[in-house]
Amino acid sequence: MSTPPIKLAVLVSGGGTTLQNLLDVIAAHDLSAAVRVVVGSRPGIKGLQRAADAKVMNFVVERAHFDSADAFSDQVFGLVDDAGVDLVVLAGWLSLLRVPPTYAGRVVNIHPALLPSFGGRGMFGRRVHEAVLARGCKVSGCTVHFVDDGYDEGPIILQRTCPVRDDDTPETLAARVFEEERIAYPEAIRLFQAGRLSIEGRRVRVKSEGAGPS
Repeated sequence: MSTPPIKLAVLVSGGGTTLQNLLDVIAAHDLSAAVRVVVGSRPGIKGLQRAADAKVMNFVVERAHFDSADAFSDQVFGLVDDAGVDLVVLAGWLSLLRVPPTYAGRVVNIHPALLPSFGGRGMFGRRVHEAVLARGCKVSGCTVHFVDDGYDEGPIILQRTCPVRDDDTPETLAARVFEEERIAYPEAIRLFQAGRLSIEGRRVRVKSEGAGPS
């Protein structure tokens, strides 16, 4: 029996390459999902154009227009509520969110490094890869994790690795990490969709295939 499509909200702050990857994987029938809404944190970003090109409903919610993270988050999750989604997917989203209790365990993010290393406030994009190279790491990769009220602090769902080469630049390393992200994010969504993830404190347990929800 085919898996019913999981309904997604995707939150973007920039170019939307992760959003585009998800749209492509869905179009290729490699992920049974539908992007119901895209929320951008600022106007004019390419991520919103990608949503419009795919005929996905999209909105802008600017952090600067709100006095608090709580008010900002209420607006974002109000749009998510209206779209009736199952899972909220952060795709290059840079603004801190307060996750409502009704969405606990239903918001995920991908980070372009192996958390808990090279994460936290201000660690995004090129800065992450610069830090990995400066530290002399031999491997890097990506991390998919549940989102809590801190930057890159939620329980880890899965990680994928790639080598760091002696001649890497931040750009070449970023490209190699993104190839792992393209695999990791759809896989994490499939695990969530299949009911195979359970959060136990700071750890995420992945149930064996066919175990289903507890």
